[in-house]
Amino acid sequence: MQKRRLGKTDLSIAPLVLGGNVFGWTADEKTSFDLLDRFVGAGLNAIDTADSYSRWVPGNEGGESETIIGKWMKSRGNRDEVVVITKVGSDMGQGRKDLSAAYIEKAIDTSLMRLQTDVVDLYLSHWPDPTTPYEETLGAYEKLLAKGKIRHVGASNLDAGQLRAALDVASLRGLPRYAVLQPEYNLYDRAAFDGPLRDLCMAGDIGVITYFSLAKGFLSGKYRSEADLGKSARGDDVKTYLNVRGMRILAALDAVSARHSAKPADVALAWVIARPGVTAPIASATTLDQVDSLVRAVSLNLSPDDIADLDSASA
Repeated sequence: MQKRRLGKTDLSIAPLVLGGNVFGWTADEKTSFDLLDRFVGAGLNAIDTADSYSRWVPGNEGGESETIIGKWMKSRGNRDEVVVITKVGSDMGQGRKDLSAAYIEKAIDTSLMRLQTDVVDLYLSHWPDPTTPYEETLGAYEKLLAKGKIRHVGASNLDAGQLRAALDVASLRGLPRYAVLQPEYNLYDRAAFDGPLRDLCMAGDIGVITYFSLAKGFLSGKYRSEADLGKSARGDDVKTYLNVRGMRILAALDAVSARHSAKPADVALAWVIARPGVTAPIASATTLDQVDSLVRAVSLNLSPDDIADLDSASA
């Protein structure tokens, strides 16, 4: 499997990352183990999770995904073969998004315990925290790097102005810079990343791993009308895509899929993989067939005409 370097880090990852948000939610422990086995068995090596996955599920407290991943790595003895990405800063009961030094120092130890490892390969600030200065957050990461608890730091959900400000603080104070960005990005949701944010990442050689790369499942093509929304637990989140533009994008995906004897999800992910400035999309799966689709997307080479048709449909 051809690997891509993740920004200026020393991490090399396959051009597709497995999303762990479903572990402990729509995928139980046994199913999650099967999905993870299939994923790494195909030569892919990076897994994305967060301490807050899946706190939104009734009865869950958060940390369920990290716990499952930790058990899986322990049982397989493959920690050194996997790039582990997790996040900090979501509300875990403290009542706010929190990137304070005191919170980060506690949260990393809990994540490491759940993951059953001594170090996280990539630790991301999950959300902006307007109450905590960048200097304090980056200073906390500097300590974790020195202690060997994390290898690299990044951020999710920052706009161009926020990322620029964080990078400036890091440069001015001699603190660790965000080496990776995790933005929402897919064939439908393009506006927030395409433009100044992408330009900033490319100019600074910042790795980019995109989330909601299939638009919450809409780009899989299984949601064509409101009658389809009950097909999964995430169906209600897809309703906003059921409009003229969404249908135009699905039609383009269908056409390109037919040319390649592929599925719409394969093509939608291949489009993200081919985008300038993107290192790898993140995508989750709840069945082995879906994992196989992720693997196919990595080897699917879209032609310039394919890309032009998809770009035109999503304009």
